[in-house]
Amino acid sequence: MKFVRIPFVSEAAMPKFDSYVICTSPRSGSTLLCKLLAATGISGNPGSYFHRPSIAEWLAYFELAADASKPEADILATIFRAAIAKGSRDTGMFGLRLQRHSFDFFVQKLAVLHPERSSDLQRIEAAFGRTLFLHLTRLDKVEQAVSLVKAEQTGLWHAAPDGTELERTAPPSAPVYNSDEIRTWYERFAAYDQAWNDWFEMQGIEPFRIAYEALSADPLGSLRKVLSRLGLKCEGASGITPGVGKLADTTNQEWATRFRLEHNIA
Repeated sequence: MKFVRIPFVSEAAMPKFDSYVICTSPRSGSTLLCKLLAATGISGNPGSYFHRPSIAEWLAYFELAADASKPEADILATIFRAAIAKGSRDTGMFGLRLQRHSFDFFVQKLAVLHPERSSDLQRIEAAFGRTLFLHLTRLDKVEQAVSLVKAEQTGLWHAAPDGTELERTAPPSAPVYNSDEIRTWYERFAAYDQAWNDWFEMQGIEPFRIAYEALSADPLGSLRKVLSRLGLKCEGASGITPGVGKLADTTNQEWATRFRLEHNIA
């Protein structure tokens, strides 16, 4: 009998997860993190594949034909297969970004896809395998709210480090300070964080936490920490250049200072 020698692979060298979900809210640095993870070539291609709470929007995003004669579960299975293919990019690791505003609809449809499972966590892992949850948050909610309001007013959401525009949703427009709009988003972002934390506790999840402030100050250091937690080689971060630059300027600083004074926020 001929024996075949099987090379030993240490458990430490094996990925600990099949997927990860970036649980976040707008203006928390998620675009930067997604681009960093995609650039490694080993940690999937994370994106907001279920961004809008609408099956019709999901089908359109993945350029899938709608077939009203099929059961909803079959339609959802087709959508999720397309999402996994796009979010993995042949790396063996699936990455997904979930914004809180569309999360409830996402888990409702996940329950239709996997009715045999009794919790959100079980259904997510039925769909995506062993999953790491990353909670990406911005500690300074005033600056987060200012960033959102300014992006909505100017139409510019993301730019490259050299200033090249990456995402614009409206023609350029001069920003105008609006205390009510900033207040609305300040309170909403705090509520989003609380909702995420409540859900983690309810599902028995201890997420890997990342702060925007740390990610912004040391993008590659933060990337290495995520790769390590996923069980991937930290060397995957070598040679990567952050593809997103900061948009904050003196206007952001002036608005934040003014808002803190008006509302007595430290």
